[in-house]
Amino acid sequence: MATGTEPPATEPHHPSGGVRTGTRAAIAARHLRTDRWWLAPAATAAGLLAFVVYSTWRAFANADYYAAPYVSPFYSPCLAENCEPMRGGPNWELFGSWWGVSPAIIILIFPLGFRLTCYYYRKAYYRGFWASPPACAVAEPHARYTGETRFPLILQNVHRYFFYAAVPVAGILTYDTVLAFRDEHYDWGHMGLGTLVFLVNIVLIWAYTLSCHSCRHIVGGKLKHFSRHPVRYRMWQWVGRLNARHMQLAWASLLSVALADLYVYLVASGVFDDPRFF
Repeated sequence: MATGTEPPATEPHHPSGGVRTGTRAAIAARHLRTDRWWLAPAATAAGLLAFVVYSTWRAFANADYYAAPYVSPFYSPCLAENCEPMRGGPNWELFGSWWGVSPAIIILIFPLGFRLTCYYYRKAYYRGFWASPPACAVAEPHARYTGETRFPLILQNVHRYFFYAAVPVAGILTYDTVLAFRDEHYDWGHMGLGTLVFLVNIVLIWAYTLSCHSCRHIVGGKLKHFSRHPVRYRMWQWVGRLNARHMQLAWASLLSVALADLYVYLVASGVFDDPRFF
């Protein structure tokens, strides 16, 4: 008995696959959504593109990233010999004079790799840039879908290892935040507007890092009996509550790390002096 969903006999068959093959429902419209579904992926693409442009400029600038006692999170830890000396800061000259480009390139691969392989960010840029799919209930324009089974997307599976690298980077940024309680003469017991910027940033960085799906799995994802591991169970519940807001934390921490770098840049370039509270 006909149901009205069978494709017409004249409809061509697409051997390459996709959502418009002869085995799918015969719906002529591209989608049945009547809302402005394109706003979300468009805004996502614009936001991510803005961060990529800004972070690329700042990473290759190799200037105005240190204004005592603040160091840009894009340049910490500074692992090259050509780093600007930071008194008491994470200046570890592991790369000698042969490294001639910006030292930020060395360290940014770890937090950026962590975000690029993040489950939320995958959804964000898959939809925003690749339209795969552009939105819920909207068919993607690609003829074939292979998921993350081929190069380069199969490399998304290294997300857990980028999480391992992101944790010590967050620890170093915490150290930088502690150092921000100094003044420009490196005397302790002072707090400026930059200190507050760094405090907000590190809280959001840790919240985003710990809300990661890999972190949740590591904490308690492989446990068969929660009753035998009450501490890990409580930690798993706590990480789970953070994980429920992973998207919001991803965007908030992305904005805060860019603003922290921008603040250091403005102070270091002499646009304004860091206001001191005490």
